[in-house]
Amino acid sequence: MFKILPLIITITLFSSACSLLEPKLSPELEPTTESLAIIDDATAPDYDPLCFILADELHDYTPSGPDSLWEKIRSGYQLQDNYNPRMDTYTAYFGRHQRYINLVSRRGDRYLHYIVSELEKRNMPMELALLPIIESAFDPFAYSHGRASGIWQFIPSTGKAYGLNQDWWYDGRRDIVASTNAALDYLQRLAKRFDDDYLLALAAYNAGGGNVNKAIRRNRKAGKPTDFWSLKLPRETRTYVPKLLALSRIIANPEQHRLTLLDIPDAPYFEKIDILSQIDLAQAANLARIGMDELQLLNPAFNRWATAPNGPHYLLIPTDNVEIFKRNLAELPPGNRISWDRYTIRSGDSLLKIAAKYNTSVALLKDVNKLDSSRIRQGKTLLIPVATEPEHYYALSAEQRLKGKQTDHQKKSGNTKTQYRVQSGDSFWKISRQFGVSVRNLAKWNGMAPKDPLKSGQTLVVWSQKPVTRRDSSAAIIRKVHYSVRNGDSLAKIAGKFNLSANDIQLWNPSSQSSKYIQPGQSLKLFVDVTNVN
Repeated sequence: MFKILPLIITITLFSSACSLLEPKLSPELEPTTESLAIIDDATAPDYDPLCFILADELHDYTPSGPDSLWEKIRSGYQLQDNYNPRMDTYTAYFGRHQRYINLVSRRGDRYLHYIVSELEKRNMPMELALLPIIESAFDPFAYSHGRASGIWQFIPSTGKAYGLNQDWWYDGRRDIVASTNAALDYLQRLAKRFDDDYLLALAAYNAGGGNVNKAIRRNRKAGKPTDFWSLKLPRETRTYVPKLLALSRIIANPEQHRLTLLDIPDAPYFEKIDILSQIDLAQAANLARIGMDELQLLNPAFNRWATAPNGPHYLLIPTDNVEIFKRNLAELPPGNRISWDRYTIRSGDSLLKIAAKYNTSVALLKDVNKLDSSRIRQGKTLLIPVATEPEHYYALSAEQRLKGKQTDHQKKSGNTKTQYRVQSGDSFWKISRQFGVSVRNLAKWNGMAPKDPLKSGQTLVVWSQKPVTRRDSSAAIIRKVHYSVRNGDSLAKIAGKFNLSANDIQLWNPSSQSSKYIQPGQSLKLFVDVTNVN
């Protein structure tokens, strides 16, 4: 057997401005998946307003006391009898990183009380309150190369199955209240499926219930135990559960590990306020007398400058600001919650073109203007909702996070940018071959995942150390090749032989991602430009 070269991944705690705080993972803690709190570059937050917490400030917060939320979490533990030596590596790791514990505590203090209160209502293990640390480091904008999003890292299909709507205006996977309720519903359903064994439920949350059932059947047939520790599961899942249990041990007794937990009061951080209709987020922040970052961190599901026109019609507001928000909202006439422009239709206009210009959607234009179809006439006027503040004011909107990510990449790399307009029939694979870059990098540069669909007319950014000249697609001849692994082969060696990347080979061959090794005789599927082979 020949081991795949390890991918050394950085724990991205802050953006580049905070790079001095970025510890490296030791080899034994090397992450293997997108769904880890110790997140890689593909899932790093696009914009982190917590970057202002400098290294020497991280220890200025009040240590937790007897009335801390941590104490309630400890008192509700139900999984602590599940010790296994596989936890020790992760216990030691977390115990060495006070700054990381501080970071996730500061991020999580907005959300933890709600999560804990919901777990308490359901009599579920309080260890689950720590699961978003393992999943997303409590970054509400975390997005993985596997298309998982939000603090609970729902993929699109599972999110929809649990009522988390996803559209241009709103992504319920990032809605703190909705996604928490969905995650706990999902975990309860999995626990029931596995006879209230929460270790198996957690494994299924990570790997899928079908994979866990398959591993149980395999062990049962072989006469082996069917508990979590005895199952042969994907490497990611085998480390996922021990990480959570190790973290819960740290929280249970931080002094033993020479750690201090920052104080999180056992009191609600926010209140859910019904607003009944769409509102400009800048106006909402002003009505609540809070900053835009604070409003957007509590309401990260809204992708644009306003709440979604068709709902949900509620906002999470800090408890200290609820009364002033309610009072100011009641005094604001409903018609003034959104600003409006009147636009005179010109020759060559279309609803799509006008919607793009005003950063809105065709559906909203049709709804506001009572249009039955997309046909419009020159000289007629349209009523268009517009933001009250410049685009950059909405710093955590989807567009601004993407711009921040692209600018940050330029600062870090010093590379030059080329813009590419997506054409009909394009895919990440096809475009990556045209520019000679990897699929994963191309997706990451554009705040996407490799499996995200592309739309005709969409603009992608490509980065390189020198100006990129797009390869002539007519000259590229792509062929599917089945390569038989030989003695001495590694993914890196095979990638070099065919001018590919090891990441791409892993994407084409999912089985190679769930194993440490490739073996002589194993068949790998490759897509090779036969005009560009050494």
